[in-house]
Amino acid sequence: MLDFPRWKQVWLWFVTAACAVVALPSIFSVSGLDWPKALPAPTINLGLDLAGGSHLLLEADTNQVRQLRLEQMEDGVRQRMAKADPRIEIGDISTKDGRITFMLTDPSKADAAREQLQTLTTGAGVTGQRDWDLQINQGQVVLTPTEQGLKQSVDQAMGAAVEVVRKRIDALGTREPTIVRQGSSRILVQVPGLSDPKQLKDQLGQTAKLEFKLVDINASQADRAQGIAQPGTQLVPFANPEKDGIVPLAVYRLGGISGDQLTKATPGNDQQTNEPLVRISFDQQGGAKFAKLTSENVGRPFAIILDGKVISAPNINEPIIGGEAQISGSFTPETSQQLAINLASGALPVDLKVVEERSVGPDLGADSIKSGAIAMAVGSLALMVFMLLTYGRFGIYTCAALVLNTLMILGIMAGINATLTLPGIAGFVLTIGAAVDANVLINERIREERARGRKVVQAVEVGYTEARSAIFDGNITNTIAAVLMFLIGSGPVKGFAVVLIIGIATSVFTAVSLTRMWMANWLRRTRPTDIVL
Repeated sequence: MLDFPRWKQVWLWFVTAACAVVALPSIFSVSGLDWPKALPAPTINLGLDLAGGSHLLLEADTNQVRQLRLEQMEDGVRQRMAKADPRIEIGDISTKDGRITFMLTDPSKADAAREQLQTLTTGAGVTGQRDWDLQINQGQVVLTPTEQGLKQSVDQAMGAAVEVVRKRIDALGTREPTIVRQGSSRILVQVPGLSDPKQLKDQLGQTAKLEFKLVDINASQADRAQGIAQPGTQLVPFANPEKDGIVPLAVYRLGGISGDQLTKATPGNDQQTNEPLVRISFDQQGGAKFAKLTSENVGRPFAIILDGKVISAPNINEPIIGGEAQISGSFTPETSQQLAINLASGALPVDLKVVEERSVGPDLGADSIKSGAIAMAVGSLALMVFMLLTYGRFGIYTCAALVLNTLMILGIMAGINATLTLPGIAGFVLTIGAAVDANVLINERIREERARGRKVVQAVEVGYTEARSAIFDGNITNTIAAVLMFLIGSGPVKGFAVVLIIGIATSVFTAVSLTRMWMANWLRRTRPTDIVL
């Protein structure tokens, strides 16, 4: 017991002091004091229920998922029939009534067509049903999307949308947002500390769907003005700087390149005109497609389409190889920065609209923090009085450990950039209240050993040794419960679990390791013949 190496004491004090120092900026912030700007200031983030913020409920347009599936299947059918050996000739493809319909020029090739088209369909879930129902009757081919396939596509789109929303909010500089799915087509977004949700809505409202499509140079201006698109093309609004207002531009629906294969998007400036632009990079597969598109269409214009609007329609002067390009078009530094963030985070696979919006003020959170601080102070004071009256000097060590335990919890939470919510405050107060359990077990064990006639040093040594197993067993079970809450729960439940896990670790550290060090130093220094418990 008396053999407590100096290196171990230095290590214990270093860990304790480091956590306490990291906790100081948070203490200054809560106390209303100014922390020196020249020093690092890791602080605990406050959740929406404490700091206020913005609450948005977003809903996806599932009809858009249906339409996208039709377009992808149409493109797949055309490519599959053209690449078949021998080639399978087909007539015009119709997407009326939400299904793919076309005629085989040679009905005798129905089996070959079935074999080719079957590879475009996949299993939907574990039901054994396909995502598309294929029917061929007298040369007519009908591909109908199944409900199970649509459900699977919506689920995949929503999963991807959640990740894109998360990346965009992190790019805004906010901390610890709550982003969870609600039902099959809704996403709940809560961002603490963001009082004005306009920037958040602007960022999330942009699909950031980037497309490169060839321009139909044969489309007449009269047809475009009347909204008439030739078969295989579509009209896209274009704010042409050379003409007043917005003019429709005819582009080919299929055969273009989407921005799904972007790997990087950064804002910059044109070296000649110094105008803001966005530089983009494709992955290997996307770069090869872009090089092929530009190599086969030198001298033709192609449209850069963002969220269904043409932002630029330059001519392809030469093949663009290397997988890099740039997007320009009446940008400001702010809009180019925002576009780069949206493109880098990925395109939203489906449009999201705000169906519910709330701004939460910080007043209730301030009251909660104040109430929590009062509860913690009163509880801690009552515990200290009880321990001092019951265990004397051992109670003093327990009180000191309790104070350091509080500082260590704050320091670790600030160091890992954790978020404190209202349930987290409850977990904090609970942890403080339960932090003396280990000391009570140790002190009572020492008291029993003294009653059995053991000497002071032996009683203290046996007390710490014998109580340790019970302390660790009890805290391991609490830790398992807290970890399960963190893994399974969400939002406030996770906040409670984080504080509880940290509190369990720090309470064991302070109640067992620190108090044992203090006790060993006191026994070695004074060598008492008796102790009062």
